[in-house]
Amino acid sequence: MPSHPSTVLAHSVTKLGNNAADAIVVCGSHGGVYSGYLVAKSEVRAVVLNDAGVGKDAAGIGALSYLECLGIPAACAAHISCRIGDAQDMMARGVISHANGLAAALGVIVGQNCSDAVKALASARARRVNAPPAVEARHVLRLANSSRRMVLIDSASLVEPEDIGQIVVTGSHGGLINGQPHMALQVEAFVAVFNDAGVGMDGCGCTRLPVLDGRGIAAVTVAHTSARIGDALSSYHEGIISATNKAALELGAKVGSPAAAFLEAAAYSRSFSAAAFNSRNMSRP
Repeated sequence: MPSHPSTVLAHSVTKLGNNAADAIVVCGSHGGVYSGYLVAKSEVRAVVLNDAGVGKDAAGIGALSYLECLGIPAACAAHISCRIGDAQDMMARGVISHANGLAAALGVIVGQNCSDAVKALASARARRVNAPPAVEARHVLRLANSSRRMVLIDSASLVEPEDIGQIVVTGSHGGLINGQPHMALQVEAFVAVFNDAGVGMDGCGCTRLPVLDGRGIAAVTVAHTSARIGDALSSYHEGIISATNKAALELGAKVGSPAAAFLEAAAYSRSFSAAAFNSRNMSRP
């Protein structure tokens, strides 16, 4: 008789541990392809993600078809029903907006409470999946006559210590992970860009911005309808600014304007982040 799978709540797909293997995972991350890759890599039995407003090219639910091809049932909860980045809120308030064919065959339907969807997914069969190699998720652009690099990363988790003081363009949503300020960004960047994920429940899709303002980091979100969530290149080339913090406004960011124009101007700005400056100096021996 098949074993009954455990249910794992994870606020971010980048934080899945060994306990996610063969479990039904409720994850606060967006439902983009990169999230799907990390889900498959963790060998989950089934998953529920956040639809992030669906957005440009339906990128917010791109993981559903990706995972179906790998034999993994997957669904997404509506961004207006629960806070992105908060798995507990998904379980408490989340309402299913999309499901792949495998999840639908198990009884997951649109309009269903997330908790009921998890019960349906518990009947999924255990299987082992060899996830395809991830697509390149980090690009670094060097602009002529600028001392600042443009770091393009599909997930904010891919920042590195060398990105301190640089312009960091992510494909991640702009919501705080489980409402935790220290998770806003792991380095003191000069400028940071996120996707607003449709803004969603409680305005959660932009909650990193004021926190980063307090750290002296200029930050903006791009509209989920203008750029594919989980795709930093799309954020840079296609993104339209939807929200800014005060530091970004002072650098010239404007809601409704192309992110690329703002970022390229910022690359040549003589302004600097006090937080990034202090961090660099504190790290010196």
